[in-house]
Amino acid sequence: MNTKDLFSLQGKTAIVTGGGRGLGEQIAVAYAEAGANVVVCSRNLEACQQISTSLAEKGVRSLAIKCDVSNPNDIQNVVYITLKEFGRIDILVNNSGVSWGAPALEMPIDKWDKVMDINLKAVFLFSQAVGKIMVEQRAGKIINIASIAGIGGQDPKVMDAIGYSTSKGAVIAFTKDLAVKLAPYNVHVNAIAPGFFPTKMASPILKYSGEKILAGTPAGRFGSDDDMKGPALFLASNASDYVFGHILVVDGGTSASVQ
Repeated sequence: MNTKDLFSLQGKTAIVTGGGRGLGEQIAVAYAEAGANVVVCSRNLEACQQISTSLAEKGVRSLAIKCDVSNPNDIQNVVYITLKEFGRIDILVNNSGVSWGAPALEMPIDKWDKVMDINLKAVFLFSQAVGKIMVEQRAGKIINIASIAGIGGQDPKVMDAIGYSTSKGAVIAFTKDLAVKLAPYNVHVNAIAPGFFPTKMASPILKYSGEKILAGTPAGRFGSDDDMKGPALFLASNASDYVFGHILVVDGGTSASVQ
């Protein structure tokens, strides 16, 4: 296969949760630019509609669907509409996420539950619903958005959000285990663990401890508006057809350096 063809998503259909802003938007744009039809969904339908319109201008088809990713009925609705419109689902990106900052010993139980529902249970529910379709197709790519916060403990002076770190660590374990279960069906399950990008969710942390974070980032900068495109495209395309259960770290070298 020609190298350009390895990275083409022409004729593919992708679902990107949390696709209305931040990293989800960046990923959705990358897929549209590579030729995929893209469904973006989140609780913020207006944001998704704006992105969906801009994706359609790139010459692909796109849908915006309102979805609470922790609600199984909403998930099934997204899957139903996508199959009705496009006939198949080739790529799923579990990107939706939330965080809650609090000292570990003072973390409110309801906030812990909210973080787990969005960051972990939703990944399971969406992967389960779409995974069934991909197993029938004998083809598919599931990409979970984890975080370097899920790889190890975080300095509370930089990030004090134990629910977020725990949920992302669980996403990493979930990714590896589901990859083993689905690999025999030619369904690839991998994850991306981003470092710090100037998204809306990360802005409070960057405002509070941005200088300290940069000091520990060998690249000397935060993630850009393009830095997720390549990794997300690689894991969604035929270029990664022999990659299963991999956690692709995209953090400017932060996790590679000895602190």
